[in-house]
Amino acid sequence: MSDLKRTPLFEVYKEYGAKTIDFGGWDLPVQFSSIKEEHEAVRTKAGLFDVSHMGEIEVKGTDSLAYLQKMMTNDISKLKDGAAQYTAMCYENGGTVDDLLVYKLGEDHYLLVVNASNIDKDYKWLQDHVEGDVQLENLSETTAQVALQGPIAEKVLQKLAGETNLSEIGFFKFQQEVTLSGKKALVSRTGYTGEDGFEIYCDSKDVVSIWHDILEAGKEDGVIPCGLGSRDTLRFEANLALYGQELSPEISPLEAGIGFAVKLNKEADFIGKEVLLQQKENGVPRKLVGVEMIDRGIPRHGYPVYKGEEKIGEVTTGTQSPTLKKNIGLALLDKAHTDLNEEIEVEIRGKRLKAKIVATPFYKREKK
Repeated sequence: MSDLKRTPLFEVYKEYGAKTIDFGGWDLPVQFSSIKEEHEAVRTKAGLFDVSHMGEIEVKGTDSLAYLQKMMTNDISKLKDGAAQYTAMCYENGGTVDDLLVYKLGEDHYLLVVNASNIDKDYKWLQDHVEGDVQLENLSETTAQVALQGPIAEKVLQKLAGETNLSEIGFFKFQQEVTLSGKKALVSRTGYTGEDGFEIYCDSKDVVSIWHDILEAGKEDGVIPCGLGSRDTLRFEANLALYGQELSPEISPLEAGIGFAVKLNKEADFIGKEVLLQQKENGVPRKLVGVEMIDRGIPRHGYPVYKGEEKIGEVTTGTQSPTLKKNIGLALLDKAHTDLNEEIEVEIRGKRLKAKIVATPFYKREKK
């Protein structure tokens, strides 16, 4: 008997031929058909992901804004009702607790969406720092999430959304109480693939019918279920950070290149602000960069990177890009060796192979 956690969609996986793996203690599909086919579907049509393993934490109370301003690197005061914001939480030393989304549901009412492997850690971190009139509730067990991503996502989901006009939901905006096939859901124009699309939050008991209905609505247009494998290659090409690789307790948001989510000029002091201010003023010691192989070989997570005889960092993520058909990676390197086109070497199976620094993101969708 497996002791891995399972989402409410687990029993549905085998209907679609899923191959599952242990992902941070969860039994999740790595692929349904093939990683390349699923990747291609999201770039050209649309794919449906089960992301019910993600965590949801509700924050309420008259002091919730002041509290979130202390906990988050971004400026939560800028959030309007019906909008979402990408942010990070930091330790006092500037290292990253997690990267997450904050949804403003209403006055003094927020929803935090955190990484699956960090749910318990994040919830404890948040609880340990509560001040004033703030109530936290971990809704992860009763909330499911699916993501429909790709150029035709809106067209397909609109078939189920009735009178709600999905074209009115802008990027990083959402609507609550959307009825999808008779079930209530929060529909958010966000994602983790570099494509247009939606993340759909619903009650765990409703997610199976929503999953089936979306795939049925998109069947004739080639919408297919997608797993973690393509989710990783898609987010990697779009240069979207993955916690545990591009971000960690040892890597600050500034080093990881998500400085846009760190507002050092906001009035509120947030945890880690002092160290991040110093990094900003003095320059970060390390920088996340794109790497493209010159010699044959695929740069993988954890592979060392050298300049001459000096080890200057390591690869955080790497693969053969399905879109670009190139062997590329992201690497966290000493700042002194991060100029574009600079030649470096990646150690792959004991051999040092030539590579060069390239611009990111590797892939950017064309805006209509």
